[in-house]
Amino acid sequence: MSELKFIEGYPEYMYKLIEIVHETRSARLKEKPRFMTLEEREEVLKIHPDYAPGGKREIRIGPNKGDVAPNEVVDLLEAYPLINPNEIDLNNVDYEPDILIIGGGLAGTTAALWANDNGIPAENILLVTKLRHGDSNSVMAQGGTQAADRPDDSPIIHFIDTMGGGHFANKPDVVRALVEDAPSIIKWLVELGAMFDRDENGYFLELSGGGASRRRMHAAGDYTGLEEMRVVRDEFRNRGIPCLEFNPAIELLTDNDGKVVGAVLWNMETREYKIVKAKATILATGGFGRLHIRGFPTTNHYGATCDGVVLAYRAGAKLRDMDTVQYHPTGAAYPQQIIGLLLTEKLRTAGAQVVNVDGEAFVNPLEPRDVEASAIIRECYIRNKGITTPTGIRGVWLDIPMIDLVRGEGSIKKLFPGMVRMYNRFGINITKNPVLVFPTLHYQNGGVETDPYGQTNVKGLFVAGEVSGGVHGKNRLMGNSTLDCLVFGRRAGITAANYVKSGVKIGKLTLNHVEKYVKELENTGIKTSRRSPILLPDYRGKAVLARMIDVF
Repeated sequence: MSELKFIEGYPEYMYKLIEIVHETRSARLKEKPRFMTLEEREEVLKIHPDYAPGGKREIRIGPNKGDVAPNEVVDLLEAYPLINPNEIDLNNVDYEPDILIIGGGLAGTTAALWANDNGIPAENILLVTKLRHGDSNSVMAQGGTQAADRPDDSPIIHFIDTMGGGHFANKPDVVRALVEDAPSIIKWLVELGAMFDRDENGYFLELSGGGASRRRMHAAGDYTGLEEMRVVRDEFRNRGIPCLEFNPAIELLTDNDGKVVGAVLWNMETREYKIVKAKATILATGGFGRLHIRGFPTTNHYGATCDGVVLAYRAGAKLRDMDTVQYHPTGAAYPQQIIGLLLTEKLRTAGAQVVNVDGEAFVNPLEPRDVEASAIIRECYIRNKGITTPTGIRGVWLDIPMIDLVRGEGSIKKLFPGMVRMYNRFGINITKNPVLVFPTLHYQNGGVETDPYGQTNVKGLFVAGEVSGGVHGKNRLMGNSTLDCLVFGRRAGITAANYVKSGVKIGKLTLNHVEKYVKELENTGIKTSRRSPILLPDYRGKAVLARMIDVF
């Protein structure tokens, strides 16, 4: 590395390849790549990591016994608990809210507000979070939030787009709730003070995304999730709703009727157990990016370790669609310091093109995410048309300067200020040069199965956000993740409030479901030293952030 000569942030050999991108730009401006046919999409998807052999296996215990999931997820489901139930004093209750919310991202915070709006006093709600309030994938969301509110659009069209993007494996009733609530959720955010991009007449500036047939993406620059979280968290704090930071849940509690009635927390600062007794529990713990499925880098925040799926599953909750993983097509592949970080799909929506080593735009930039990612992987590993970095990472060019050519000088700086700043740190000017990208682990498509109101098959347990399963099917469309958090955060909050107000009674606190799960592990012959939830990722030894992808 020390012998490499650098030109404008790139090694000299890579900068020579960038010159090919510059030379082919005018030709690519005249003719964009066509969309693939259905047959072509099915063919390229065979290259997707979900279908590469060796990455998944059957779950041997629990409600989804026989279903298939990534090895990294099954490892956690087939692990022993962190605690010995016999050593936890459930008679010593530390907190007793009406509603316990586990997770401090957009879904959990939204749920707290709507539970409060529906009759649960602020002091009777408790939000607990693993890290700080807001440390979540939500604040890292860049591109936007979908909502069908234009004259040429409708929730029906949004529904069709979402079902098609999910390969029609989505739960239709849950998708209907998502798309019908979307316009009112945007209105609610605006009333709270969210500043979405608008034109000179005050109308929303809306773009489309891969797999979307209409322009319905509401964005705030390239920091949409941060802006949405800002107003929601401010409202949460203004209302005085209690919040415990650095207190992850390590096990749910059930009563003698099998209802979920709270959780055991682990205070990461004092290293003490805390017992929370609650009439309703809302799980909003996010996804599993930090498991680094199949060795991929990830866009996800440090705490995204699949905790909610593990806790809910032990309590008897059903899962769905855990066999698919979303790899965002454009994660940073260079420089080394930011490998895996998200380069929003909005870049391609605005005009950026995906280009191979020969300067060819080999795929339409707005194919559905799984198709786009598969095409990039094919270009790098099958056709050998990728670019290799000094550390051996392969990638293709994302020609961002195309945006200024399509939309006018200064558009990149206006639409993507965060992206401009991120690359400026490494001496790379994205308004002048392309950047190197490769698919990165982005989203947990499946999760704990719910109905349209955030209810699970386990009484007293409600779910919202990325930890849930059903709304996205086998592949999520851009802009439906923050919408998922907001819509089902709201619905779970309202449903949990109504459940509490119905007069639910809590029986004796137990960890019977944990003891039962341990017996099932033993009876199945699963002998392992693994413990879950893992709470934080382990980057010791070979488990490092910038991994070498060898699955292909």
